[in-house]
Amino acid sequence: MSTSPPFGPADPYRDAGDPGDRPARLAVGVVGTGRVGPALGAALQLAGHKVVAASGVSTTSRRRAEALLPGVRLVTPPQVLAAADLVLLTVPDDALAGLVAGLAATGAVRPGQLLVHTSGAHGVAILEPATRAGALPLALHPAMTFTGTSVDLARLAGCPFGVTAPEELRPVAEALVVEMGGEPEWVPEDVRPLYHTALAHGANHLVTLVAQAMELLRTAGVAEPGRLLGPLLGAALDNSLRAGDAALTGPVARGDAGTVRRHLAQLSTVSPDIPAAYRAMARATAQRALRGGALKEESAAALLDVLNEEIN
Repeated sequence: MSTSPPFGPADPYRDAGDPGDRPARLAVGVVGTGRVGPALGAALQLAGHKVVAASGVSTTSRRRAEALLPGVRLVTPPQVLAAADLVLLTVPDDALAGLVAGLAATGAVRPGQLLVHTSGAHGVAILEPATRAGALPLALHPAMTFTGTSVDLARLAGCPFGVTAPEELRPVAEALVVEMGGEPEWVPEDVRPLYHTALAHGANHLVTLVAQAMELLRTAGVAEPGRLLGPLLGAALDNSLRAGDAALTGPVARGDAGTVRRHLAQLSTVSPDIPAAYRAMARATAQRALRGGALKEESAAALLDVLNEEIN
């Protein structure tokens, strides 16, 4: 695949003062103006590229585009592709395949056009219909949550991006990430689903876990659970990122089966769903502590007996 169309010297958005080894200044289009697309488009504009068109469906998404990309015309997806050298496809995961297939089938894709999706769950294989039409496929997934406001631009500084691309386009993909303020992390195509599973398991389930802890503290009469949990959870996160399983503390890691039994008895009186989550996480914690040698087999056996009890 040739990269000459978007990176050639005749590109109208190229800054004549740029060194020759920097990416050309590109005409950028955004298809999908949810929380991610406008922020990444704005980041590319700050790097010197020009967002020329965007497409959004809902009133909220169109307002978001107007706020983060002022003056950019809002048009249909095929019109976005007609105007842009680089197109950000920032739509939900399940909508991506249909969108790409439709754009390719209608002839909207141009040879040499950079087509970038931001789905963590997919690599570049999902862009295959557009690749066959001559597009240059990139998968750039920012590993952060977005608010859909200008706050996201500052948060992109140092944000890791999961990067998947054909090997010959890897320098292009990584350069674009750096221009948006991020840090590229190469993710091979075949492990992209596992990469996304890890992020979703860690981030999404963490939100549920914290929400459950806050619910329990409110039930216990704590007026501001966040103030109590913040330092504790911040330290736990930092320690676990640094030390992994060696950071495990608490009654499960110590094998305090009696304490765990009392926890389960309390939970059964205040919540219909948290006991099951507590049991599942306690079992997983015990297994990891046992494998790491922090928990002795006899203590683990007693602990697992408690976790298998039904609390009435």
